[in-house]
Amino acid sequence: MGTGSPHRRPPRRRRKCACLWVVAAVVGLGLLCLILGLTVFKPKHPVTAVNSFSLADLASSVDILKRHVYLNFTLDAQVTVENPNWVGLKYTNTTAVLRYRGNDAGEAPIPAGEIGARDTRTLNISLALMADRLFADSDFYSNAIAGTLHFQTFVRISGKVRIVFNIPVVAYSTCDLDIHLSKATISNTTCHYKTKL
Repeated sequence: MGTGSPHRRPPRRRRKCACLWVVAAVVGLGLLCLILGLTVFKPKHPVTAVNSFSLADLASSVDILKRHVYLNFTLDAQVTVENPNWVGLKYTNTTAVLRYRGNDAGEAPIPAGEIGARDTRTLNISLALMADRLFADSDFYSNAIAGTLHFQTFVRISGKVRIVFNIPVVAYSTCDLDIHLSKATISNTTCHYKTKL
């Protein structure tokens, strides 16, 4: 008979122990991913803020005899959108709207873009007034003679964040403001913000 060493099989107990360690490591990694997914990487709402409004190219005149009002201006708004997520936010094409007494009176396109992880993007929006849309309102003439017009702006940023799969997010901002025609000023600005996942 040969003097070669006999082939030994690892004990069954050692294999069981190794399998248990592998299962424990997989379960531990799964729990770690779950905890991180529910805390650190949990999708958060984008935060919008309207920083300022300014009037550009305001021209107005009122002809009392002909009951005619000429009005033209551009409302410039600076809006910041903050992405608090640990991943980037991609938003789609949208439109900012200027409203007078519930009716659209101006708009400005906001092109699609991306905001990096935990970053802030500033959007400079110029809302050009479409004065012909104001004349249908029965109170427009009397409000123009009084010298103060109440407007509302509406901005909706819609996009998605990708954390394993795409999660839609939406941020709204609505601002009420008064435009004083004779002084070419803005006052009584009040903004409301809303977000949705």
